[in-house]
Amino acid sequence: MRAQPTPPRKLLFVSRWGEILDIAYAASLEGNQVKMCIEDKDSREIGFGFLKKVRDWKAHIDWADLIIFDYTGYGKECEDLRAQGKLVFGGTEYTDRLELDRDFGQSELKRHKIKTLPYKEFFSFQEAIQYIQQHPNAYVIKPCGETQDIKQLLFVGSDDEGLDVIRVLKAYEKSWGDEFGTFQLQKKVKGVEIGVSAFFNGTDFLAPINITFEHKKLFPRELGVSTGEMGTSMFWADKSPIFEATLRHFKTSLAKHKFVGHIDLNCIVNGKGIYPLEFTSRFGYPQILIQRSSIVEPIGEMLYKIASGQQFRISVKKGFHVGAFIVVPPFPYNDKKSFELFSKDAVVVVKRNAKEGVHPMHLKNVNNEWLITGNTGIAVLVTGSGLTMKDAQRLMYNRIQNVIINNGYYRTDIGDRWFEDSDKLWSWGLL
Repeated sequence: MRAQPTPPRKLLFVSRWGEILDIAYAASLEGNQVKMCIEDKDSREIGFGFLKKVRDWKAHIDWADLIIFDYTGYGKECEDLRAQGKLVFGGTEYTDRLELDRDFGQSELKRHKIKTLPYKEFFSFQEAIQYIQQHPNAYVIKPCGETQDIKQLLFVGSDDEGLDVIRVLKAYEKSWGDEFGTFQLQKKVKGVEIGVSAFFNGTDFLAPINITFEHKKLFPRELGVSTGEMGTSMFWADKSPIFEATLRHFKTSLAKHKFVGHIDLNCIVNGKGIYPLEFTSRFGYPQILIQRSSIVEPIGEMLYKIASGQQFRISVKKGFHVGAFIVVPPFPYNDKKSFELFSKDAVVVVKRNAKEGVHPMHLKNVNNEWLITGNTGIAVLVTGSGLTMKDAQRLMYNRIQNVIINNGYYRTDIGDRWFEDSDKLWSWGLL
């Protein structure tokens, strides 16, 4: 008996900075009616010409079959909408706190009997400097609250006495003063950085689990400034020892708060254990775009099924999946004058119109030409999949060669970490 085609849905995407354009656009190409609202003023041009844009998302609540929120900070709105009987894909006040309040996230890990790294929260730079002087060690500076969105501020120390961290704290004190807000010093450990994540339908995690390896530095071989992300490699798995030891413990708490969405836990692992670092209780970028390229069912209908509480297995491609951002000046910095001088309205040319695996990021569509807009300089994400990591990399970098962007730059080693990291993970029994 043939499966009945699903009816088109009315999907309302509420975006902080327009990062979700690719997913919204894909959902519209699947036949759904899609509207998209971008709240950041400087980002509102993103998506023009791709799909219908609206200024006030609240005016379209009654129209929507499903409302999708793409970032943290909307937890209260999501809970209120669910209480009104609306289908919502997004966070809760509880999951917002897991990500935005690092101290709360660490305390929740402890409450769920999950081992954590030693850390301490600070409200002043001088207090933190004195602490390091009294307790010399290698530390990581982790901003809390809204400041953590500025990825360049996260600093991973390498000096065993903490002297490099002290120098950075003194620089932050001069440049930020009291506006920096609270931050953590977390003891640094050596190991493999790995993320485990899954979609949650309000009562349970959905299989398969997603395993990711982020590449955060601007240049190859993890050199340069931290960008938040330049690319990611991943695979899907039915089972994961890391997931079972960490995120699985949150099933009851997430169900209690009726969370519907995607949640990721970034960890450092080594031969001595698994150490969770931080939550991302929303879509990750570029994670969700690479996931979308490896999911073999319509993304709009999948989000609808998750939000409506259905229990099902997500259909995905086997093997490995990679994605690399192509960016332009002034990325990763925010400099409006440089952006307008070098990058604003620059054309993204895809040779032979081979746009498969090329995902629009901060773009608008004018007369079927993709033009860069917004203000941060993330042009496109290019993805590739394969049965081996090398196959996935080869396809992605072949696709990148088809993309012409004046002043564009990208990392040439996305996925390379896997070849060494996988040996370590196998030896520690974590794959």
